[in-house]
Amino acid sequence: MRVIFALILIIGMGLAGFAVYMAQGRFSQYQSELARQQQALKQNVPLKRVFVATHQLRYGDKLTKKDVRIVGWPENAIPEGAFTDPKALFPPDGKLRSVLRTMEKDEAILKVKVTRPGEDASVASRLAPGMRAFTIRVDVASGVSGFLRPGDKVDVYWSGRIGKRDVTKLILEDITLIAVDQIADGDRNKPIVARTVTAEVSPQVVAALAQAQATGRLLLSLRGSNDTTTIGKIEVDQNQLLGIKKQIVKKVEAQRKCTIKLRKGADIVESPIPCPQN
Repeated sequence: MRVIFALILIIGMGLAGFAVYMAQGRFSQYQSELARQQQALKQNVPLKRVFVATHQLRYGDKLTKKDVRIVGWPENAIPEGAFTDPKALFPPDGKLRSVLRTMEKDEAILKVKVTRPGEDASVASRLAPGMRAFTIRVDVASGVSGFLRPGDKVDVYWSGRIGKRDVTKLILEDITLIAVDQIADGDRNKPIVARTVTAEVSPQVVAALAQAQATGRLLLSLRGSNDTTTIGKIEVDQNQLLGIKKQIVKKVEAQRKCTIKLRKGADIVESPIPCPQN
């Protein structure tokens, strides 16, 4: 009887030890999982509400509440100019904004891509404060063969006559085009053989361009989209173009010769004499 009791006691102690071992293992797994979740929570980035497009929006579309929705956006990666306040995007007076640049579905609504409330998508709505729109006459050659689009940046050259010289010189660098002919949509990808382009410039530059256009011919040179270099002074005339160098003519004073005429009989003889000092 004692043997059976001893066996039962041993088996019970073994089962209890095994149960404790299993419980310790499960507890360790629980602690590891809890630590992992706490670490993941520390790495989570706070989210902020941002308005995005519910579908593709094109130039000139009126922006309504049906066109946008709110999503959680990582707070440290919100694009500059994104709308987070409903009253800022849709003012209480009910005035709607217009789309200036194409936006794809789920793209953040940015201030640079929409007009101010109540404005249409026009050239005036794209002008920065203090800037003016000036229209330049172009043709196929001076307008870069129709490859200009709103939003492109160009350099402006003037070609005309200065005195007796035919000259071409750079007069403006890195100005922004806001319209080509009557088209202000920067997302058009078809070449346009334009007759006019409209640039965003300061009032002082407006006067300079008006004078340049009245006295000569303006030509545009398209810049690269990421080109921020400064060219500086460029001026070429016909002599520089053809490699003609001006010859410097030195005036050489002729040597003075002093003579005296004397009559000898019927003849007059001219004899050299020293010239008097001046």
